[in-house]
Amino acid sequence: MRYLLPVLLFVCGAAAAQTYAPDPVIWKTPSRNSSESMPCGGGDIGLNVWVENGELLCYIARSGSFDENNALLKTGRLRVKLSPNILTDQSFEQELRLSDGSIRLKSGKNRIHVWVDVFRPVVHVEVESTSPTRVEATYESWRTTERTAKGAENKANTWKHMYPGTVTTSRDSIRFDGASVLFFHRNGGRTVFDTTVAHEGLSSIQNKLYDPLKFRTFGGRLTGTNLEPAGNTSGKYGSTSFSGWKLQSRSAARQHRLRVVLHTAQEEQLNNWLSGLKKQESQVISRTESWLKTAAWWKLFWDRSHLVISGKDTLAVQAARNYTLFRYLMGCNARGEWPTKFNGGLFTYDPEEVDPKSPFTPDFRAWGGGTHTAQNQRLVYFPMLKTGDTDVLESQLAFYLRLLPTAEARTRFYWGHNGASFTEQLENFGLPNPAEYGWKRPASFDKGLEYNKWLEYLWDTSLEFCLMMLDESRYTGSDAGRYLPFIESCLTFFDEHYQYLARQRGAAALDGDGRLVLYPGSAAETYKMAYNANSTIAGLKVVTERLLETGLLSPEKKKHWEGFLTRIPPLSFRQSEGRPVLSPALHWERVNNTESPQLYPVYPWGVYGIGKAGLDTARNTYLYDPDVQKQVSPVGWRQHNIFAARLGLTDEAARLTKQKLGDSGRRFPAFWGPGFDWTPDHNWGGSGMIGLQEMLMQTDGRTIRLFPAWPKEWDVRFKLHAPYQTIVEGTYENGRLTRLNIIPESRRSDVILPF
Repeated sequence: MRYLLPVLLFVCGAAAAQTYAPDPVIWKTPSRNSSESMPCGGGDIGLNVWVENGELLCYIARSGSFDENNALLKTGRLRVKLSPNILTDQSFEQELRLSDGSIRLKSGKNRIHVWVDVFRPVVHVEVESTSPTRVEATYESWRTTERTAKGAENKANTWKHMYPGTVTTSRDSIRFDGASVLFFHRNGGRTVFDTTVAHEGLSSIQNKLYDPLKFRTFGGRLTGTNLEPAGNTSGKYGSTSFSGWKLQSRSAARQHRLRVVLHTAQEEQLNNWLSGLKKQESQVISRTESWLKTAAWWKLFWDRSHLVISGKDTLAVQAARNYTLFRYLMGCNARGEWPTKFNGGLFTYDPEEVDPKSPFTPDFRAWGGGTHTAQNQRLVYFPMLKTGDTDVLESQLAFYLRLLPTAEARTRFYWGHNGASFTEQLENFGLPNPAEYGWKRPASFDKGLEYNKWLEYLWDTSLEFCLMMLDESRYTGSDAGRYLPFIESCLTFFDEHYQYLARQRGAAALDGDGRLVLYPGSAAETYKMAYNANSTIAGLKVVTERLLETGLLSPEKKKHWEGFLTRIPPLSFRQSEGRPVLSPALHWERVNNTESPQLYPVYPWGVYGIGKAGLDTARNTYLYDPDVQKQVSPVGWRQHNIFAARLGLTDEAARLTKQKLGDSGRRFPAFWGPGFDWTPDHNWGGSGMIGLQEMLMQTDGRTIRLFPAWPKEWDVRFKLHAPYQTIVEGTYENGRLTRLNIIPESRRSDVILPF
């Protein structure tokens, strides 16, 4: 029932928006190793910060640091030692101050402040001591010689563990440069991109393909006040040997300022990169101005959204706290050129602390550094719509827009028709991962396909990014025109490719009803060699309808896409325990994975849900489909918490959400994983965020449905974003909505409450 809420308005009033500052994370003891690190970041830089044996250590990572093998390398490690040591006092405290994105270390009246400039790639470490101290600041690297890797260690790069050869990572260049340490990693003119292009038979069109790796150079400079070179060090951290370049204080002082300035560019000449670094350094503004702007950015970040649960259900309170912590991790790459990777983002640490069977360097993560697994990535980014973090979202959308010409060129080369073909395991240069494409594949196999039983014919995740683009425009009011070429190209691929495949089998391009035959297809990675997969059908239908709703199409294009809608086959159903349920597809040959794609028409596509026809059938699918019941889990990328919320299964949604957003079991509560991927598992956190949001607020067109799957005993204070530039803010206490603000006020009539 839709309410105009006249009585509620009288009770709640039109109270002004409340300010919000998240609670800090405070540790009272130092850490044992990097697995007990605390995240800090800003712009596109992430730090793992911890104190171990009286020394401050920081892993530094920056978005886009892809080496010649397409691993995502750490920038290095910073070690800070003070004499006398002010970090051994019994009053030690390490605080992640979420409200301004910084870490404060306290020991007695001594202070260390660690923070990252949001607007410039600069890391700051500032020491304030009650008595004069000396500082030793050491830049440490494990890439001081050429390194080779075989087998499992290549899971960190594009070659993967299936590659039969040896992979070499070139050494970094590191040297003292006056009273500073200069360091960088530089890719040569030939990288894994070139091998992939040749392996996939695309050498003749290589000049049309996007290459982000050639001559990519990334690094920076460590410098500070009152410092001078103090020689080299060496040692071993975990399983990895390292070398260090040490700077030390010329004289004892009560105040020390350390700074790491970073720079990344693709430059054919090294001198151009060095000039770019100097230009970056020349643009660094005063410390005070930089800090004030950074703190102000974080304040605005927290002001635009929050979700805080209180009450007796401590696990629910914990889930909301960890929702906030994960959002913070995403905010650390709000200004990055490259999206946050699902398999650790900017905050991976020594891999043997994740898996003892992985005694590799700190650069290691499973599932690659430049490889973007689409189903995982979309879970990381969809929650950014309701939090209003479209600046965070931008890098993921730009990733796909940048790769459109490559995806279209690939389609045209292999099959001679139009449309963009985006595969599930997608490299940052737009081609399938070469290992998943198959190092050993039959010569006669279709060269456009991955020779892989999980990934073959899996194209349709690109449609979810089409939806993300359309939603971004609908939420913010921005012009959707920049997305139309991408969306139309993705739809065109399905239209033309499946007619092309039908003509390979026979004389007709469509079935007897004039519809596409989506075979061979795939329902996620689970139901393979599928005939008319429901996940694909729902995606094609919803994206096409949303495209038509933009009002930006010419009459000719509008007519074309209206015709395409009539060619999309209908959804399929089956029976389970005598009840109608959504089928994964009309037919399929085998089951490979556990993604429950028969529920994708519920999420992300919203064909079924609360207030819509067929809700009972969709609920039956969740409750009685035997495959779904075996697959229900809160672990990793599984979405059952989201499905349950979308279906109004409140108890089930609450149960799974508390498990998914519960403490990670690691010192930092939001470092989940490894799950199916790695630690921190960002698609674990993203799917948790989505589920909690969907419990609290669901939107469909202009409708805003509040508390559709919300336990009555969970008190909550929230501020979320809805489509059409709308903000919904409220407080729910003791089973009553005590405050509700809708901005703009004209959208209040679109709100539906369950009471």
